[in-house]
Parts: sequence; structure tokens; C-alpha cells
Amino acid sequence: MLDELVKFLVVMFVVVDPPSLAPIFATMTEGASPGYRRRMALRSSLIAFLIFMAFALGGSWFLGVMDISIEAFRIGGGIMLFLIALDMVFAREEKTTPEENAETRRRADISVFPLAFPLISGPGSIATVLLSFGAAPHEPLLQLGYAVVLALVVGASLCAMLLAPVVMRVLGVTGANVVARIAGVVLAALAVQFVIDGLKQAFHLA
Repeated sequence: MLDELVKFLVVMFVVVDPPSLAPIFATMTEGASPGYRRRMALRSSLIAFLIFMAFALGGSWFLGVMDISIEAFRIGGGIMLFLIALDMVFAREEKTTPEENAETRRRADISVFPLAFPLISGPGSIATVLLSFGAAPHEPLLQLGYAVVLALVVGASLCAMLLAPVVMRVLGVTGANVVARIAGVVLAALAVQFVIDGLKQAFHLA
């Protein structure tokens, strides 16, 4: 069980990538009051956690309704995570589109979009939640552990946003890019493992 929790923590931390939120949040809230920044950080973190838990609790039901096996979702999710890893390694922007960025600049409240979704609870992290919770439908203790991990990752995202000025001074642009590339390599390996596990289960391989 501990191994599964550690693996889930690593994947979620790499996919959500809390350190990368610091420069994004600093840019979006440039010139804003400290109170506004705190409100946006707290609200977006709470909404992201609720999104994660909604998929965690209702994900298996959704897959059943759509007649999608957990093996198929594991393979598809692994491929998607691998593509995200490639974006991280080669520093390709994939978080938001130009249209989304333009909409963000027109909004006073950025907590739901784009902070909670897709920056914190994006497609890759939601897929990871569905895969992990779906693979342990009859293990309440493990699922409780997964929920605690989600809280930790969202908490790390909250800290990154609240400490954005400090993080930017410590890491800088170059440091943030180095961390992102290393995390991308780790995520690529984990994504391939997802696909391998899905194929093994689908074809009943040893």
C-alpha cells in the first residue's frame, strides 16, 4: 500500500507541478493586492480539490456508464501523460491556449479558470486520479491515503501560489525550467509504466 501511495504522490506532484504555478500565478496577479492574491489562491485550491474528489468518487461509475474498462483508461491515460511529459521536457506550452489567456486577462476572478482548471486539476491529473481510484475500488484505506495525497499536492500548489514572489527569487526562470525538464523525464517513465500495466491487465500477461 505504501508503494502505491508513494507512486501516486510522485505522479500527481509531477503532473500538477506546483512549482510551475508560482511564475504563472505571479504573472496573473501582478499589481494585485495581497488580499486578492490570497483569495484567488485559497479559492482555486479548494475548487481543484473538490474537482479531484468528484472524479475520485464518481470516476468508476462514469467509466461503467461509458463502458470503458480500467485497462483501456490506464493505457489512454498513460499515453496522455507521456505527451504531457514531452511538453515538459521540450518546454512546450500546453497549459492554456491564447484564447484562454485573453479571457483570463478580462476576468476579475481567476480562481476557477484557469487556476483550478486546467492549471491545478487538468486532464492529466484528473486521469491519474481516475486510474488510481479505479484500480482500488474495494480498498477504503488505500483510497483514504489517495485522498490525503491529493490534499498534500493541492496544499503544495497553494503554498507555491502564496509564496510566488519568494519562489521566483529562489528558482528564477532558468531554475524553474531545469526542474520542469527533470520532472518531465520522471513522468515519461511513469507514463510508460501505466501503458505497460494496462496492456498486461488487458491481455492477462504475467
